[in-house]
Amino acid sequence: MFQVRIHGRGGQGVVTAAEMLSIAAFRQGKHAQAFPSFGSERTGAPVVAYCRIDDKEIRVREPILAPDALIIQDPTLLHQVDLFSGLTLRGTIVLNTTRTFEALGLGELVQKYRTYTVGATELALKHVGRPVPNAALLGAFAAVAGIVSLEAVCAAIGEKFSAKLAQANIAATTAAYEAMRHAETA
Repeated sequence: MFQVRIHGRGGQGVVTAAEMLSIAAFRQGKHAQAFPSFGSERTGAPVVAYCRIDDKEIRVREPILAPDALIIQDPTLLHQVDLFSGLTLRGTIVLNTTRTFEALGLGELVQKYRTYTVGATELALKHVGRPVPNAALLGAFAAVAGIVSLEAVCAAIGEKFSAKLAQANIAATTAAYEAMRHAETA
């Protein structure tokens, strides 16, 4: 089973990201579940959502304590919440920022995990017109994790949003996917 924990703040689409990731997995014939964990339900409050993906039925329902991957939508959480708790050795971290892990004071993570950064908020502003980084981060995740395809993520976005909003989010997703593919080979 592959487990993903998504961290962000209320209003950034954290729960929607987990749902779209599970839909993408379903579209590829896998079993998946997505569910949120809320503290105080308000815009700007820290939010965590979870997604499990497996080839067989998923029966477990508790929060993910040992994720294989982290998607971090808001870098302001880096020094406020223990985001990296339980992350499996050589696990994947996709962080929404244009800065490096070293510049953020997190250089030690680069030695233990597969670390990636992408300016998802900037891509969302460019393509969607709003600072909602969730779809772009799923594109980056698809490129680096190899668990779901770009096509499945784009199809999930198409199911979740109206045509115009879906197209804008798909553009941001594709741009992030391409940025990660080029970063891997650069």
